Amino acid sequence: MKRREFIAGFGATASACFLSPPTARAQQSAMPVVGYLSSRSPGESEAVVSAFRQGLGEAGYVVGQKVALEYRWAEGNYDRLPALAAELVGLRVAAILAAGGPPSALAAKKATSKIPIIFSAADDPVGVGLVDSLSRPGGNVTGMSVFNSTLIAKRLDLLHELVPSARTVAYLANPANPSARLEVGAAQEAAKTLGINLQILSASNDQEVEAAFARLAELKIGAIIIAGEPYFDSRRAAIVELAARHAIPASYSFRENVALGGLLSYGTNLNESYRNAGIYCGRILKGEKPADLPVMQPTKFEMSINLKTAKALGLAIPPALLTGADEVIE
Repeated sequence: MKRREFIAGFGATASACFLSPPTARAQQSAMPVVGYLSSRSPGESEAVVSAFRQGLGEAGYVVGQKVALEYRWAEGNYDRLPALAAELVGLRVAAILAAGGPPSALAAKKATSKIPIIFSAADDPVGVGLVDSLSRPGGNVTGMSVFNSTLIAKRLDLLHELVPSARTVAYLANPANPSARLEVGAAQEAAKTLGINLQILSASNDQEVEAAFARLAELKIGAIIIAGEPYFDSRRAAIVELAARHAIPASYSFRENVALGGLLSYGTNLNESYRNAGIYCGRILKGEKPADLPVMQPTKFEMSINLKTAKALGLAIPPALLTGADEVIE
């Protein structure tokens, strides 16, 4: 499928979700309907939507032939998620894919205890209250885990190696995300171990993000880590542009930021996480129970570096970093 056709397809569906009567659409379809509840935005979610559809197909559920998708997009506004989750529950969907971390997954879990829920990428799903345990989730929820808080120490270490002159590093977090507390704590502990001064900056909307970047010079920040967080993902291009405008070396969780001009990333492969979520969704549609499907954990972590951005910032990439990178963008 061509990129333009893909965006038109799921983007149009997403728009229709807010404009046309959902119950009528559900009744018109004899095939099972899966609700796609996302904290993120359709415009920047093309790759992960495609990966989820791929996983469904691998499990025997080709979208449009054996299963239909109903999209709901919060576009980084977490306060919209409860109402969007309630809409999907009202449609009596067969399952819900909670995309974009704990905010969407927790909203879906609060909305229903009966419809199966598969989360696409959640940091510490036990700690935030999504499942009872990783091996035996219990209830109606399971999905894919990411190690954002666990990987913060590695991300800080890589950034320090790349920008050793940075005496103070900022960590930009979204306090509206239940995972923020865990990730901030991990960042503070990692900074203490490395002997780095860490400044926590908070932002939950566009104005606060711009204000946080505006404070970098005032606080004498030498580099910044952006939390791996769905609201920040929904504003990915804008955040990368802000980092460039303020000429600040920035580290991200996912390679998508580096592809847009971000300096450095280290983390899990989101597309693979969504593909596996699609496979899990297909297994559930065939009759398996979320309670019996262990939360899947990533086994591979990727580092990406953008050489053009490094050059613009006047940074020389240490040879060891280049050798260890999984992707080098020139």
